[in-house]
Amino acid sequence: MARVCQVTGKRRMVGNNVSHSHRKTKRVQQPNLITKKIYLPEEDRTVTLKLTARALRTMNKKGAHAYLKEQGIKA
Repeated sequence: MARVCQVTGKRRMVGNNVSHSHRKTKRVQQPNLITKKIYLPEEDRTVTLKLTARALRTMNKKGAHAYLKEQGIKA
């Protein structure tokens, strides 16, 4: 599966490595993905999500069910 956050949709970013002489070579920056099992007490079940560390922090702050609902995800 691709390295994409299932909640926010964040993907890799492409840019350049720039040397001291200003030669440019392509590079990629991968998102900080974490595979996490999250328990949803409202539905009495556990879902496994691949999400970014930023999405996980926001989910901890707002609550899993509320955050997934806000993002438009049917969990």
